[in-house]
Amino acid sequence: MMKIGVPKEVREGETRVALIPQTVMELKKMEFEILIEKGAGEKALFSDEDYKKAGATIVDDAKKLYQEADLVLKVQPPQKHPKAKKHELELMKEGSTLVGFLSPWTNRDLVEQMQARKITAFAMELIPRITRAQSMDALSSMATVAGYKAVLIAADTVQKFFPLLMTAAGTIPPANVLVIGAGVAGLQAIATAKRLGARVEAFDVRPSVKEQIESLGAKFIEMELPEDVETKDGYAKEVSEDFIRRELEAIGSRLPRMDVVISTAQVFGKKAPVLITEEMVKTMKPGSVIVDLAAEQGGNCELTEAGKVVTKHGVTIYGPVNLPAQLPVDASQMYARNITNFVKHIFQAENRTLDFEDEITKNACVCHNGEIVSETIKSLFGGSSS
Repeated sequence: MMKIGVPKEVREGETRVALIPQTVMELKKMEFEILIEKGAGEKALFSDEDYKKAGATIVDDAKKLYQEADLVLKVQPPQKHPKAKKHELELMKEGSTLVGFLSPWTNRDLVEQMQARKITAFAMELIPRITRAQSMDALSSMATVAGYKAVLIAADTVQKFFPLLMTAAGTIPPANVLVIGAGVAGLQAIATAKRLGARVEAFDVRPSVKEQIESLGAKFIEMELPEDVETKDGYAKEVSEDFIRRELEAIGSRLPRMDVVISTAQVFGKKAPVLITEEMVKTMKPGSVIVDLAAEQGGNCELTEAGKVVTKHGVTIYGPVNLPAQLPVDASQMYARNITNFVKHIFQAENRTLDFEDEITKNACVCHNGEIVSETIKSLFGGSSS
């Protein structure tokens, strides 16, 4: 019987867990044995007793779990384990399988370590955005959490009401919110800001999202779009310098009247584009707020500092990292559902063999048997597979 191991996350600030009791029960029905490290779900409010009732075995320490597990499910990429004093990859059995967020395009050393230990690694970020993979799309799930939380951070910081209020003391106008980037995080930010009563405008280089933006009650910022700005998978891609200049003009013209800016623009696998320069920040009203969800990729705002809150030219700029960890209960439920559906997919064969002819399995696989499988990662590493 294949054993699935879920270790306690060791990255500082990480509160999520890869499986919840409900998904443990689902995988037990597929005749997997589930090992959960003691305390793995505590920060997401799932107790060891909850996991036991679901049929999991609680393992006292990480070393034992890694030595026994054939398949390891994680949230964060493997790193040095503070208690075991070894890298998590060193604790894994050679030839075992790993599934989680792996950030392979920014961590070549990690990929090489996985290759050396012949670990079959699947990155949740690489699951293709196709219809039959929607239930496995953890990037979208976590972006939903981040977009929602970003608006709450802004609403808590900006020194005025979000909604229009009619009071005996007069009419209070609504806050003006600009959302840059209308992917999943941006659309959730739009929806949340509108629910709170703000007046919302949104900008995105992809014309295909205009209808989605307007359906949420926001105003779409029009701009001439002469280029192909979207990949076949629906991701924004890099554009020319002239296009970026016009993009900055479109955004910059609106900043002086904005109370809040939620910035979410990212290019898959690359540094985030700078869309708010320091000069543009200077034009904003004192007390306004920027929440930059691209902080971990370098930031959309020139003044963003990842993991910090700074005030520059009277504007408060948030550079949050790992926002989903601030809502661990629901974030864990969503992620556990995604990863469980993915495990069911890749191991649906009775003999648990992997089908690399399948688009989802192949695209999500970083490496197998010492070779890089993902064409995306091969291209980023210059075509090298070993």
